[in-house]
Amino acid sequence: MRLFVAAYPPPGVCDDLARRLDGLRVTAAAQRGINTRLARRETWHVTLAFLGEVADERAPAASEALQRAADGWRAAGSGAPQLCLAGGGRFGRGRFTVLWVGVDGDRDAVQRLSKQVRREFKRDRLPYDDRPFNPHLTVARPGDKLAAAEVAADREDLAGYRGPQWPVERMALMRSHLGPQPWYEQVSAFPLA
Repeated sequence: MRLFVAAYPPPGVCDDLARRLDGLRVTAAAQRGINTRLARRETWHVTLAFLGEVADERAPAASEALQRAADGWRAAGSGAPQLCLAGGGRFGRGRFTVLWVGVDGDRDAVQRLSKQVRREFKRDRLPYDDRPFNPHLTVARPGDKLAAAEVAADREDLAGYRGPQWPVERMALMRSHLGPQPWYEQVSAFPLA
């Protein structure tokens, strides 16, 4: 099974982001029937750690590792990191273009949380992506369906965006189901405050 660890913004934060996304070219193109692969609202999340493919029998070990990370986080009195969605950017080029909105606020705390989660995965010899942590929320995967200039204009529009702040009070272990309409299933969740 394909697993990742996520923090989900609350409904008010998602409402604010949805209003901003309504004005983007990538959204207008999708409304005209162009497959810009807009991320559906129910999939909006900030990835804290990505495990990728994990054998079914190892999933309980991933939950146990996250439980230790959450227990350690609370024991340290770290509290819930305060984040907001702000700015934006692009990963990849051409058919691999991904448009995202950034994360601001207590980035140091969320960086420490991600590091703590990864440390627990390493302790249990679980696979995880060890690339540098870049917290973001994926908005769309337009690939080459939208002109580079339009993606750049959307990126510029997002640069001035700053959504409402919210406390990350829990993290969740999620299972990813791939396909034309990917969807995520919660495996377990852990309070941080």
